[in-house]
Formats: sequence, C-alpha cells, structure tokens
Amino acid sequence: MPLSLPTSPPTPAPRNLHIFSSASSSHFTTTRFLANKRLRTTISIVAKASEEEDGKPAFNPFGFVTDNPSSRSAIQLPESPAEDGNVGQMLYRIEDKGKEYGSYIKAGGFRWFVRETGSTESRRGTIVFLHGAPTQSYSYRVVMSQMADAGFHCFAPDWIGFGFSDKPQAGYGFDYTEKEFHEALDKLLDVLGVASPFFLVVQGFLVGSYGLTWALNNPSRISKLGIMNTQLTVSSPLPGLFNNLRIPFLGEFTCQNAIMAERFIEAGSPYVLKLEKADVYRLPYLSGSGPGFALLEATKKANFNDIKSRISAGFATGRYRIT
Repeated sequence: MPLSLPTSPPTPAPRNLHIFSSASSSHFTTTRFLANKRLRTTISIVAKASEEEDGKPAFNPFGFVTDNPSSRSAIQLPESPAEDGNVGQMLYRIEDKGKEYGSYIKAGGFRWFVRETGSTESRRGTIVFLHGAPTQSYSYRVVMSQMADAGFHCFAPDWIGFGFSDKPQAGYGFDYTEKEFHEALDKLLDVLGVASPFFLVVQGFLVGSYGLTWALNNPSRISKLGIMNTQLTVSSPLPGLFNNLRIPFLGEFTCQNAIMAERFIEAGSPYVLKLEKADVYRLPYLSGSGPGFALLEATKKANFNDIKSRISAGFATGRYRIT
C-alpha cells in the first residue's frame, strides 16, 4: 500500500512583504515606488535628526577647510564651470602667475625658487622669510616689497617639496626629514651669501616649525626672530589637515587636493582669497602629484609632539628675548 506523506501547509508570507507573479508587474512597480519613497523619507528624517542632535551639525571630515564664514563663501567656481575647460587649459591660464621677484637658485643639488627684493647694499640688513605647509613664499610678496622700500634686503625661498622648488621623490636624495630640511637650508643660505646675523621670519606649521628649530640650533646667526602662527607650546593644537594626512588612504586622497592650500589659508584668516591669488596656491598641486606626496611624506616623518617640546623648551631658556 503506497505511503501518503503529510504535506505541510504553505508558509505564510511575512508581514509587509508582497509576493508577485510575472503578471503583476504594474503592482510591483507601484509598490517599489512606494517603498523607495518611504526609504527616502526615512533617510531624510535620520539625516535631519543627526544634524539637530545636541544642536550640533552633522560630522564633516573636511570641515577644517570650511569652518569659518570666509571659507564657506569662497568656493571658487565660475558661473559656468564648463568654461574653465580641463586641467591642461587651467594650467595654461595660470602657469605664469605668482613668480614675482623670483628666480631659480641651485643649492645642495636641488633647484630652489627664491624671491628677492632689495640689494646687498641695503643699509638695514637682511631678512629671510620662511613659509609653512602647505603654502609657499608667494604669501610674502607684498611685505617683501615694503621691507625693501624700508631699506632691507629680503629673501623668501619655497622649501624643497613646496611651491616652485624641486620636489624629489622620497628615497631619491631627499626624505623630507627635519634634519634634511635644516641641511638644505644651510646650503641655500651659503649660496645666497646671507651674512650672519640676519633677521628671520617664520610662519605656519611643519616646515615653518623647522624654521624655528633651525633658529634654536643657530642662535648666533639670528639678529631678531619674527614668528607668525607657528606652534610655541606643547599644548598648541595641530591643525586637522596634518592629522588627516597621517590616516592611511585618507592621507593619500587629501594630499592631492588642489584647493587644499587656499582653503587652509582662509580657514585661519579673516579674509577671502581672490581667484587670481588662489590660482597660485593651486598651481603646484595641479601641475603634478609631486607637491602632494612631498607634503604627505614630510607630515609622516614629523614628530610633532617632540618638535613642540623642543621649541617650548628652547624659548624657555632665555636665548631669545620675547618682545
């Protein structure tokens, strides 16, 4: 006698899940639309809630370049972006900008871009201006002209890896360490014939801090020292840019951002860069990947806590009188 196996009743469909046959395509389309609409509404509510939670805006990993009014209002976009063309056309438009008072100098096997105003006959002495990261000596062009008119002989180099100076690949003659930046600066000063003592002005972070540590190592060569925005104490905060550069993958992405320098300047100042000036800060990063990777390598090699400790201790010794 054949066996009759009991059959299980069909499993009920879960709630809110509709099962359709191929014949009910219109029903499927309508339901999918309603489901997508509910999903979009849910996402919108969640996003709004995250922005309003505790009265704080939602997390923005790139907030360090848009965290003040001047930066937020300074997005450099033309009314018709397509008119700017491709990167090659942009480079053609701006490639000759930003080299006021500058020329190329060979020192220590590298080609430096150095701005110079005044002359060796200037009666009031020599001033050397050192920029910080991620900018260039272009920042000093106006004050250099003014100081030359006041009787000073002025130099402002682009550090190796920055601006219009050479940007060697790490491991091929330059590894972007503090020691190498100091040695390269010594050789440049010798070639320029800068007599000691001279006035030194340093600004900004990373290579700007290296300007300070160089001064602390060579107090007899400095007549007076001017400091702008450079960390002086162990509690001085490090800008978010340098923290981002140390994060794997994010650092490689961040260092190739062509508008990084101009946004960094605007985030720490009360003014907005005009387009023709922003172009100069973009130019090195648009021209190739070298400047970005130089900045990345220098940031990874820097021991910021040690640098701040040495700077703080150095000024506590009384070798420099703060006025």
